[in-house]
Amino acid sequence: MNEGLYWEGMSLLDFARGPALRWAVIIFVIGIVWRLTALLLASRKQLEPAKGSATSGGMKTLLTRSAPAHELEKNIVFQHYSGYAWHIGMFVVLLFFAPHMLFFKDILGFGWPTLPNLFITFFTVVTMGILLVLLARRLMNPVLRQLTTWDDYISWLIAFLPFLTGIMAFTHITFGMRYETVLALHFLSVSALLIWFPFGKLMHAIFIWPSRYKVGAAFARRGVRA
Repeated sequence: MNEGLYWEGMSLLDFARGPALRWAVIIFVIGIVWRLTALLLASRKQLEPAKGSATSGGMKTLLTRSAPAHELEKNIVFQHYSGYAWHIGMFVVLLFFAPHMLFFKDILGFGWPTLPNLFITFFTVVTMGILLVLLARRLMNPVLRQLTTWDDYISWLIAFLPFLTGIMAFTHITFGMRYETVLALHFLSVSALLIWFPFGKLMHAIFIWPSRYKVGAAFARRGVRA
C-alpha cells in the first residue's frame, strides 16, 4: 500500500491514466461521431426549388450570428462575454500547458510552443473564477434558476473539476492526500469530462458551428433572411 491506492493490483494513478483515459477517449470519439452523424442525417430532402444559395447563407450566418443581436446584447452582455472568456481560458490551458502539449504530441506525433506556467496558472484561476460566478448567478437569479436543469449542474461540475484537480496537482496543494492520488483524480476528472461531453450540454461547443450553418443554409434556400 506504500504506492497509493490499489484496485486489483493496479494503482489508482495507473488506472486513471491508462484504461480509464483510453476508454474515455474512445467513448468521446464515438459519441462525437454519432451525434454529428445524427445531425447531418436529420436533413430532409428539399423538393421545392432553391430561392437562394445554401452555402453562402450558411457561411453568412456563421460570421454574423456569433454575437447577439444589438437589441438583445444589453440584456445578456455579461453572460455573452463571460461565456467566451471561460471557453477561451479552457482551450488555452488545454492546448498550451506544456504537459498537456506533450500528451497530444504522443498521440499526434508533433508538438507546438507552450506558454509559461505563470500564464497557465493565471488562465486557470480566472477560468475557475468565471465558472464560480456563473454558477452563483444561476443560483441567485430566479429566472435562470427555473430554467436550469440537472444537465446544467452536471455539465458545470464536469467542466470545473479538471481545473480544480489540475491546479491542486500543479501547486501540490493536496489537502492531506498523496500527490499520486490528486494526480489520479485529475486524470479521472478529465475522463469524466470526455465521457459526458458528447451526451450533455457541453456538446454545444461542437454543435454550435454545424447547427448554425445548417439553419442559415436552410433559411437562405427558402429565401428567408437569417
